[in-house]
Amino acid sequence: MAVTATPVESTSQMQLQVGTDESGDPIIRTRSFSRVKPDAADADVFAVAKGLESLQEHLLVKVRRVNEIELTETV
Repeated sequence: MAVTATPVESTSQMQLQVGTDESGDPIIRTRSFSRVKPDAADADVFAVAKGLESLQEHLLVKVRRVNEIELTETV
């Protein structure tokens, strides 16, 4: 059985440190940007997130990309 993977959707997430709690641990919030082209290069998605960093009030901690892929059986 062969399976074909087809990219369907992609989302970029920026994790921002918005402060610290009473014990000094960082408080992280996530901003998500949907409708990223599934075939966009990872370097381009990262570059856009870095470009948006200067528009944020808080410190950028991490950039994530979440891909949704449809799997179909090929005969």
